[in-house]
Amino acid sequence: MEQTPNQKKRFPVRPIILGVVLLVGGYFGYKQISFALTHETTDNAQIETQITPVLPRVAGYVKSIAVKDYDSVATGQLLVELDDAELQSQLQELTADYAQAEVDIINAKAALNNAVVSLKVNKGNIDLSDVRQAKALEDYNRDKALYAAEAITKKQLDDSKFNYEASLKTTDNTKNDLGSAQSRIAVLESSVKKAEAAMAVKQAKIDQVKLKLTYTKVYAPQAGKIGKKNVSEGQFVQAGTPLFSIVNDTTYWVVANFKENQIEALTPGKTVDLRVDAYPDEKITGTVASLSDATGAKFALLPPDNSSGNFVKVTQRVPVKIWINDVAKYKNILRAGLSVYVVATKK
Repeated sequence: MEQTPNQKKRFPVRPIILGVVLLVGGYFGYKQISFALTHETTDNAQIETQITPVLPRVAGYVKSIAVKDYDSVATGQLLVELDDAELQSQLQELTADYAQAEVDIINAKAALNNAVVSLKVNKGNIDLSDVRQAKALEDYNRDKALYAAEAITKKQLDDSKFNYEASLKTTDNTKNDLGSAQSRIAVLESSVKKAEAAMAVKQAKIDQVKLKLTYTKVYAPQAGKIGKKNVSEGQFVQAGTPLFSIVNDTTYWVVANFKENQIEALTPGKTVDLRVDAYPDEKITGTVASLSDATGAKFALLPPDNSSGNFVKVTQRVPVKIWINDVAKYKNILRAGLSVYVVATKK
């Protein structure tokens, strides 16, 4: 049978297309296999940064808010101010109590000074009583001799005896007054110390209220950008209530969770490629900073117990911290929590 002209000119298209597909597939397959043999990769990674919550240290009503959602703030910038009227009232009351304590100390010291003066008088009276007692004894002894010589009457001798015994009683009373004055001084000294201690307590309370007054103004603990506000003006907040958080926008790093059979290729100081999903065309590199000393499962709320009878081996992952090289260049596109694809060579 003779072939028609169309049959003579037919070209083998299908075999050629199939061959091209096989060649292209083989080329890309070779590249993928070669890449897998020389690199370690993971898509279980994300960008991290320091996120600091802003918390009030005292309770109160929000008086004013100086920032809006996602504003940039500087360290020490005023963010929120709480109403301090109640604390100001407490401060005035405590200041008045402190002034009264000062008066109490002045009175206690005055009473102590009077007691010291009285003590000096009592000592002088004792000296005078001793002199009078000595004179009364001398008169009594002389009158006894005169009476024995019948030079004076019995009444004069009795008077001398009475004066001598009276001087003895006076001396005893004066000494008792001295002991009482000394005890009074001890009591008054204790009163002064008590008043001074009470004033110190009041001063401490004043200092505490003044410190709380400074806490009514909440300042930024670090520079960065705030997140969404969780507070509004007029709202009552408790101490420690999260108002919002500040995201540090100058320091970023990546935490990549590599499989345990991949970490052999990861050593501190090694350079890796970072591909951020949000910006796939950006060529970003990083440097391995450190590897965790425990797998991610060990930090779980309920870590696995491999001693149980139903053990199934699961490949564990190890967190790897990676610094972003030239981070200032990419700070405007980096965001905490963005997904990252990490590529590291095996050598």
